[in-house]
Amino acid sequence: MTTLAPPPTRDSAPHHRHRVEPPAADGTLAGRARRLFTGAPEDPRWTRPALWGILLLATALYAWNLSSITGNTFYNAAVYSGTKSWKAFFFGALDSGSFITVDKPPFALWVMGLSARVFGYGTWQLMLPMVAVGTGSVALLHRMVKRDFGPVAATIAALTLTLTPITVAITRDTNPDPILVFLMLLGAAALMKAVRTGRLMPLVWSGVAIGFAFNTKMMQAYVVLPVFFLVYLWAANAGLGRRIRNLAVATVALIVSSAWWMVVVDLIPASSRPYIGGSTDNTVWDLVIGYNGFGRIFGASSSAGSQGNGASFGGEAGLYRMFNEIMGGQISWLIPFALIALVAGLVLRGRAPRTDARRAALMLWGGWFVVHYLTFALAEGTFHPYYVTAMAPGIAALTGAGGVMLYRAFREGSAAKWAWVLPAAVAASAVWAVVLLQRVSGSGTLYTVAEIVVAVAGAVSVLGLLAGRFMKRQRLLGIAALAAVVALLAGPAAYSLSAATSSTNGTNPTAGPSTGGGMSGGGGAPQGSAGTSGSSGTSNGDGQSMGQPPSGNTSSSSGSSSEAAAESGTRPSGDGGGGMGGGTQVSSDMITYLKKHQDGATWLVAVATDQTASSIILESGQPVISMGGWSGSDNAMTLAKLKSLVKSGKLHYIIISSDTGQGTDSEIATWVKEHGTAVDSSAYSTSSSTSSSTSTSTSTSTSTSSGLYRLDASDVS
Repeated sequence: MTTLAPPPTRDSAPHHRHRVEPPAADGTLAGRARRLFTGAPEDPRWTRPALWGILLLATALYAWNLSSITGNTFYNAAVYSGTKSWKAFFFGALDSGSFITVDKPPFALWVMGLSARVFGYGTWQLMLPMVAVGTGSVALLHRMVKRDFGPVAATIAALTLTLTPITVAITRDTNPDPILVFLMLLGAAALMKAVRTGRLMPLVWSGVAIGFAFNTKMMQAYVVLPVFFLVYLWAANAGLGRRIRNLAVATVALIVSSAWWMVVVDLIPASSRPYIGGSTDNTVWDLVIGYNGFGRIFGASSSAGSQGNGASFGGEAGLYRMFNEIMGGQISWLIPFALIALVAGLVLRGRAPRTDARRAALMLWGGWFVVHYLTFALAEGTFHPYYVTAMAPGIAALTGAGGVMLYRAFREGSAAKWAWVLPAAVAASAVWAVVLLQRVSGSGTLYTVAEIVVAVAGAVSVLGLLAGRFMKRQRLLGIAALAAVVALLAGPAAYSLSAATSSTNGTNPTAGPSTGGGMSGGGGAPQGSAGTSGSSGTSNGDGQSMGQPPSGNTSSSSGSSSEAAAESGTRPSGDGGGGMGGGTQVSSDMITYLKKHQDGATWLVAVATDQTASSIILESGQPVISMGGWSGSDNAMTLAKLKSLVKSGKLHYIIISSDTGQGTDSEIATWVKEHGTAVDSSAYSTSSSTSSSTSTSTSTSTSTSSGLYRLDASDVS
């Protein structure tokens, strides 16, 4: 077997592991600053300027027209509440009264919350950390790939990650995924340092980074763990016994950094903390293994194994999912190239020593990509397209590193079999890009131009590679390689530009034009896309489009939409799935009325779902109770708890939307209607057209059409 590899770099030999010491004159502050912009002396002069250009491009895509970004109002409300209460901040509570938490651990909320506490609450304050970690991920990937495969591979990898459409879309949002990806990359960087040196502490820091990622999005952070363990166990520069011992110690660090918040919260009496949103028994542990764990993979909505299949906004589960009408344009552009590059790269390193750094890197990035692909493709639970941004670093690294390895093998190899691998990889990805762009033909000039560019550049690249090899023209090979980069990235660039210049759905952000419905197993909500607004954040004209509270002049309409209900695989409360405020639309007039008559209560009003509550929180600036969590199905509110809150004067108002319902919801709705005082909508409506009646109310009485009820201590027997 012919084994070909790139020429050795300064990282190949132990005595060249570290950067060459600069001349004494460069040890000054000015010299260090100069190297920051020009790079190491041994790097090509274009390396650092190219990196800065890519980072500038990434920042521009993520931060373009920042004031138009609304983000996910669910998380926005929790961040706002955390700026008003340190208790709400620590628990990740939706409301500053700390009645219920969001359905994720709070690390991402802490990051955004600290920014909001320092700079004030608003659009750029919440987006600043997201733009920073998004750009930081690009820089970190560049550094990792450059160390093992050189500056050309690093530049291609960084540019590929920057132009991944779904990454652009989600980084322009307040979902936790960009922070998750950055922490996972930090863990990978520490892991590879541990592999090269055989030392323990880098591996411990890798475990700590993944632990922080766990406290960002729970079990999704652990997807890379099998790959991390395998790479270190196989390739670390240490004996087997030492490798096993180091992995054991790092595992302890991983467990501690992952579990500390969960353990603290679950040890606190339930009466002294908020209800854990998304759980079935008010514990973080249930949330970990249920809703945010096995429920995402197998469709079980809880750790008890109930089979609420959840909603897939990315189409049916199966190996083809990443290539379907919805997901294809978000992530699949370079999957064919990455797969070919992975297989070929591993073959090219086939005879290398066990500790070979390049093969270890290929194992890391290939495993990262493959494990994520299988997890997301086969997941039967709740699945949003933006989850796959976690797969993007693996694809980008394989594109850069594998592409350079294939090019060198193609140019220098004596074996005839390598004459077709690189052209075949470019052709496969170019053809697939044309297919993806054909799917959205007619959606705009941008995609038509991209299709033409891909077709022309792809043809030039393939023909140029073949002609250059057989004619032995190195310049022609270089031109063909550059054309290949254009062909591979023109399609993703078009989608990314669309994501950066259009208003995105805050709950389910995607890039590019809409390609149809994205629901399977959970309902028929349309797939969110760039250009559609799924957030109810408000704008007051001065950049506070995150719903800077209190605005007092815009409608706050949200509630238990089909998309919200599908998140947990249940029907919306107002559609027969419960009796408390589902499908509610709350006008600004009602909010003004509630604030005027709050009478010292802790909470402004109690509603059915997080969606409704978050919108009211952002408009009113007051705590609002979400009685049923995201979909209205959480058991956060009981009749006994409601009576206690009313009797103590902490809550006066509750919105009831339907006479139907089961269990606790129905019991609460019945009791409120029997003991509360219905508020006539005329008490707060400025005109007959501003009714806030619920979408599912069947009452014909004017006094109950609003679904709003007043309760006082005297109403509790």
